[in-house]
Amino acid sequence: MIFLNAFLIALREIRRNLTRAILTMLGIIIGVAAVITMQTLGQGTTAAVKEQFSRFGSNLLFMRPGVGFGPRVAGVPNFTEADVEAISHQIPGVAVAIPVRSSALTTRFRQNARSTSVTGTTRDYFDINNWRLENGRFFTETEQRGGAAVCVIGQTVRRELFDGTGAEPLGEQIIVGGVPCEIIGILATRGQMGMRDQDDTIVTPLRTVRSRIVGRAAEQDIDNINISATSEADSGVLVSELTSLMRQRRNIAPGQDNNFSVFDSRQISEAQGASVGLMTSLLAAVAGVALLVGGIGIMNIMLVSVTERTREIGIRMAIGARAREVLLQFLVEATTLSCAGGLIGIVIAFAICFAIAPVIGVAFTFDPVINIVAFIFSALVGIIFGFMPARRAAALDPIAALHHE
Repeated sequence: MIFLNAFLIALREIRRNLTRAILTMLGIIIGVAAVITMQTLGQGTTAAVKEQFSRFGSNLLFMRPGVGFGPRVAGVPNFTEADVEAISHQIPGVAVAIPVRSSALTTRFRQNARSTSVTGTTRDYFDINNWRLENGRFFTETEQRGGAAVCVIGQTVRRELFDGTGAEPLGEQIIVGGVPCEIIGILATRGQMGMRDQDDTIVTPLRTVRSRIVGRAAEQDIDNINISATSEADSGVLVSELTSLMRQRRNIAPGQDNNFSVFDSRQISEAQGASVGLMTSLLAAVAGVALLVGGIGIMNIMLVSVTERTREIGIRMAIGARAREVLLQFLVEATTLSCAGGLIGIVIAFAICFAIAPVIGVAFTFDPVINIVAFIFSALVGIIFGFMPARRAAALDPIAALHHE
């Protein structure tokens, strides 16, 4: 009954000063909404990244120069086509290995121009990476060997270069790095993978990139090797055998560190998920500062409230209210403000996540744990920051309080 009376009085005081109460709750509202939004969208992004990599299957490996996923160190050599051939013929668990050469080049169609990732590779690239066509076809073995000026484009390239022109992409020629290239296929939508737009791509035969687009051929010009393993191959053993072979081919002495890296799709998925999770946690921690600011705001307003209601406190004490009842009253008021802010923040976060998730291409999943934890934390903020004003109210001298103007 004591708690119920305290709660009803708290509601009365909030209604009496509704504008001030809303401004007081603002920090809590923003903090709770921001924390829940960051965590919810972060979880959705992590799930989306893992789902994207799961499309590759568990038998796909990637080899790149340098160490780890970071930027390549200057001076680290690329791979050669001889390396690709050696992997295909000397490692038993390899079904197919393909060379990949990527460059950022200016592409243009009529008045539209932009910088796009251009990939030179073989036809197997589409198969082992599970690329599907929306329209058209992939380039043939004959076009691949002859270095034909043909290309397959992603949805982002199609949209950016052809929207508003009235032209259909298939059969049209676009300028890739200064060279006309006929569009023979349009890839199906793949979506985002982390921060990378997979649909912002142009794929063309490797020989075309070498002989026509770039205009020069170097022995070490392969910046990625994609490897598809056989169904019975063990990825751990395969990575070990690939590492051993490439150390020999790159003349790395015993005791020296590798100047290349081999990953399977599961490792990349976990690394990408961990990166997204870390970034989400950092952003949520920053957003959590708003909760502390909101707690300070509650404490300040409650101290003002104690000063304004000093005479009321004196009257209550004079007619028999005990100090602990006064303390409870103000503590309940502070907690009610904080909990109300937390509930409003949860509703706002739900609306934001529901609206933003489809836009950024991630699944919206309502996680009750995150919402409950955020609400409990907002209640704790009210209790912690409301305790000092409540204690000050309880410590007032009844006679002095009655004489307060």
